[in-house]
Amino acid sequence: MAHHQVEVTEEHYVFRPETRTKLYILLGVGVLFFVIGLLFAMKGPSGGGEEHGAGATEHHAAVATSHDMVASAEHGAAASEGHHAEGGEHHETTYWVKRLFTTLWMNNVYFTGLGLIGLFFVAIQYAAQAGWSVGVKRIALAMGTWIPFAGLLMLALWFITKHDVFHWTHSYLYQEGGPQFDKIINKKAPFFFWPLAGGTFPAFFIIRMLLFFGLWYWFFLSLRKNIIAEDIEGTTSFWHRNRGTSAWFLVFFGASSSIAAWDWVMSIDTHWFSTMFGWYVFASWWVTGLAVITLIAAHLKSAGYLKIVNANHLHDLGKFVFAFSIFWTYIWFAQFLLIYYAHIPEETVYFVERMNNSPYSWIFYLNIIVNFVLPFLLFMTRDAKRHLSMLKVVCPIVIVGHWFDFFNMVTPGVMKHDGAVGFLEIGVFIIFAAVFLLVVLNSLTKLPLYGKNDPMLQESLHHHI
Repeated sequence: MAHHQVEVTEEHYVFRPETRTKLYILLGVGVLFFVIGLLFAMKGPSGGGEEHGAGATEHHAAVATSHDMVASAEHGAAASEGHHAEGGEHHETTYWVKRLFTTLWMNNVYFTGLGLIGLFFVAIQYAAQAGWSVGVKRIALAMGTWIPFAGLLMLALWFITKHDVFHWTHSYLYQEGGPQFDKIINKKAPFFFWPLAGGTFPAFFIIRMLLFFGLWYWFFLSLRKNIIAEDIEGTTSFWHRNRGTSAWFLVFFGASSSIAAWDWVMSIDTHWFSTMFGWYVFASWWVTGLAVITLIAAHLKSAGYLKIVNANHLHDLGKFVFAFSIFWTYIWFAQFLLIYYAHIPEETVYFVERMNNSPYSWIFYLNIIVNFVLPFLLFMTRDAKRHLSMLKVVCPIVIVGHWFDFFNMVTPGVMKHDGAVGFLEIGVFIIFAAVFLLVVLNSLTKLPLYGKNDPMLQESLHHHI
């Protein structure tokens, strides 16, 4: 059926001073929370009485029992002593420093995913020749602007936090015959240190980090350059070019996102591994990224922008968040079931730590409610996915829910039984969120909100579901 051509005018996003002020206020609140949290953390684990759900010293009996299990399953001293004695490296990092490093690393991994998923979303639209998404594609593209910031932060944070966050960085683990030689971690040395010897500089690990961020950013710049050229010249050749670039990016993304998940999250629990972990981190990143795209689109629509986006487009976005919340749950359950059913101590210890100790235990069960039950029930009806008000309720739930998911992936491996969710963690999250939004919304002003020369524009205008 032939559609009549609909004329559209370009729309430009204006980053209003009041919006900017709100984000600076949010940033200020984050800094205030951060300072209060840091002061509480400096009192030590037991000084966390004012923390929300910190409860690090709760359930001593359960903690002691599971700690014994962890210690025995994780090769005794090497796992439980963390950073004790290594000749010249004899020091114990203070509680608040370790907690600060943990939350900085965890938040950066979480927000790295949001930048990356913005790029992934754009690439998927080109590769699939999708027509519906013309009105929202550039929101995702703006999110990709975060990638270089995330890369620089990741590199800097790694050098600052490495011995506290990553147990495998300690050279005493690789000294054969030494009191803390760890046979299992030593076997994994080439994955981190190649071509150098275990316990020296993790060249292979750092090369991967630089390569991933470098190529992700290169793909982002390539897609963006062609989109700008298409706006000016109006030929379809740039769209076809982007389709080819997107196909290559998706192949690279499949490998790099999984390896990044192993490097930056799974290697924290060096003795434990899951063959599904790459999928699991991707699922968490992907559904959160979709929720962020949907939320920004909903707010732009409320502010009078995105005239070409209607209830049908919103329905598609809501449907994606709904569907991939179920996908995340499927991966979560599959990973849990395989490990539960096998009942091998070195595998189950990962879940024992998280199910038996506060605050991880309540987060463990909250995850299922916030990231599956609520999105599933709230987005189940057709109408729910087509109303801005409902999108603005469910998307923040998903965003916060998956932040807790990343908290439970990273924190137990570093903090053991001293983990907490308090002002410090919430403050760092708010600071990251405010800066991320400042970068993304600023980037959104640089290009029209949708391409008037996009060959899929007419299809998007007539999109109906």
